[in-house]
Amino acid sequence: MEREKAYDTIASLLKIPFLDEEVANNSYPRKMGRVDGYTNTPLSNKKETAFTWTNVLEKKSDLSSALESSLNKSEISNFQDKEEGTTSKELGSSEFKFVEYICGEEALRISPTEPYCLRRPIRRGHFNISQHYPMQQVFEDLQAIWDWILIEKLHIPRSERNMFSAILVVPETFDNREIKEMLSIILRDLHFSSAVVHQEGLAGAFGNGLSTACVVNMGAQVTTVICIEDGVALPATQMTLRFGGEDISRCLLWTQRHHQTWPPIRTDALTKPVDLLMLNRLKETYCQIKEGEVEAVAVVHSYEDGMPAVSHRTRLTALNVPPMGLFYPMLLVPDVYPPPPRSWFNDFEDMMEDTWHMEFPRRTDMSESLYPSLNGGFSMWESYPYFQTKPKKEDNIGLAEAVTKSILSTGRVDLQRKLFCSIQLIGGVALTAGLISAVEERVLHAIPSNEAIDTVEVLQPRTNPTFVPWKGGAILGVLDYGRDAWIHREDWIRNGIHIGSGRKYKDSYFLQAQATCYMNS
Repeated sequence: MEREKAYDTIASLLKIPFLDEEVANNSYPRKMGRVDGYTNTPLSNKKETAFTWTNVLEKKSDLSSALESSLNKSEISNFQDKEEGTTSKELGSSEFKFVEYICGEEALRISPTEPYCLRRPIRRGHFNISQHYPMQQVFEDLQAIWDWILIEKLHIPRSERNMFSAILVVPETFDNREIKEMLSIILRDLHFSSAVVHQEGLAGAFGNGLSTACVVNMGAQVTTVICIEDGVALPATQMTLRFGGEDISRCLLWTQRHHQTWPPIRTDALTKPVDLLMLNRLKETYCQIKEGEVEAVAVVHSYEDGMPAVSHRTRLTALNVPPMGLFYPMLLVPDVYPPPPRSWFNDFEDMMEDTWHMEFPRRTDMSESLYPSLNGGFSMWESYPYFQTKPKKEDNIGLAEAVTKSILSTGRVDLQRKLFCSIQLIGGVALTAGLISAVEERVLHAIPSNEAIDTVEVLQPRTNPTFVPWKGGAILGVLDYGRDAWIHREDWIRNGIHIGSGRKYKDSYFLQAQATCYMNS
């Protein structure tokens, strides 16, 4: 009911019929979603090729030669059984075997009939640790993915990595302990000679050539807002919103089913990753923010187990509603995944137990609120004791309110005016047509009337918004003022905690003392 109410609120703003009016007044037949001959739209015939199932077999000789060329035999055993059931099972011929593990989009296109288990090491901006996905497995999967990229895509074997340094650009959602574990993987397991950590918001600002900006990073599962002043991230301004592009894609499916325009096919974005890929493509192609009714004819595909895709030509309606969920998050149903049980929090060896930091021992005189009970229902990041010293905000509010709240928290009128005129959108969702003007209009209306702000401007991106943090990370990596922040492999592995020069690396707030002590317990 709340979702339908949010839809009707958006419908009144966009001047389109409400849900009940649409169903009552629609002249198109509702019983079947397929249409033939309805070509009344310039948006049809875009990116309508079907996804194909990933080939999960390879010749045994190819596998052994490829692995042995990049890994020694003792390391090969670490990559066995990355996916459940993917042992060297033969399919009628001794020449072929299952690929041991598959990464990236290819992993999302594996047929459900194949003996693979899909794992996502990171979800909703944090390590995806649960009772069914243990901490160590998350680390091993991260290492496997990075190793696969370095070897297969970048052609950098382990034997040459000691000549390379790594720049780790992390989202603002990550906590110290998670960053520390990733640094250990990069330096200890991937064999890079040195590494440095930068925040994604800061990298996004530098990637567009800015030193002061309010950076709004809209990813697949999380949206973050943080303000940058003179090349320094302001941690008190950080906002985390638990929705992103995938939620808009799921909302697109919900909208079509509510209007009965979706074909009678089994589409499930949560359990069938290939369906989510299809919905993402439809969203990127057809969804936009504009007033009036936005419709299109598109080809959607049904992907049944192991069978080739079947095409269905159908009319999509209300295509401007799902992206408006950024401003009305009740439409997106932000958290479809309930937080997994937190029984491992009381384990002394657990990664969330901050054993290296001497300020947070478990003492009887400390408030019980720092260490919630197992049945408290807290999500992962709410139960971190860092909250007492590190501001971190997460609200179920819309994007316009989050941007306004973030900028106003700076407390200085001159800086606020500058930030309201320097809003920067990055991430895949930033490519949504009509989003820039929608953000400007709604942020302006969200500013309280007693604030002396009358201008809001979203800066036009100078490059593809999805690539900006990569570009900014490369720029930050070569700037002189960050040279003292580099951590060298030998120091990280051998020295553990040791006091450095006393210099503070102001740009990496979440590794609060990265340049002054190495935090490897």
